[in-house]
Amino acid sequence: QVQLVESGGGSVQAGGSLRLSCAVSGYGYSSHCLGWFRQAPGKAREGIAAIDSDERRTYVDSVKGRFTISKDNAKNTLYLQMNSLKPEDTAMYYCAAATQTSGDPLSPALYNYWGQGTQVTVSS
Repeated sequence: QVQLVESGGGSVQAGGSLRLSCAVSGYGYSSHCLGWFRQAPGKAREGIAAIDSDERRTYVDSVKGRFTISKDNAKNTLYLQMNSLKPEDTAMYYCAAATQTSGDPLSPALYNYWGQGTQVTVSS
């Protein structure tokens, strides 16, 4: 059974940093696409960063230059380093895993497995 467990969320002031982690088990970890998504109250879930099996990274424009996605295959862990955080980054953050590799890596529709989420709150 595939499981994804996020950690590392919290409350920070604008300009601060957080690193999210996602422990992945029961999955062909290094073979497919992994991504980070976020959802603010009243808004649709948004893909913000993804990394595929060839280590190609994709970011939504709003986080480029501030967020970095990475993975440690030996630890089966996905990371999201978030710097220069802004109040508009406040959301529930989710990691996800895809069993298919063709398609938009930032589209939630590509992903089969999801974590429960971790809250990030950025105050001004």
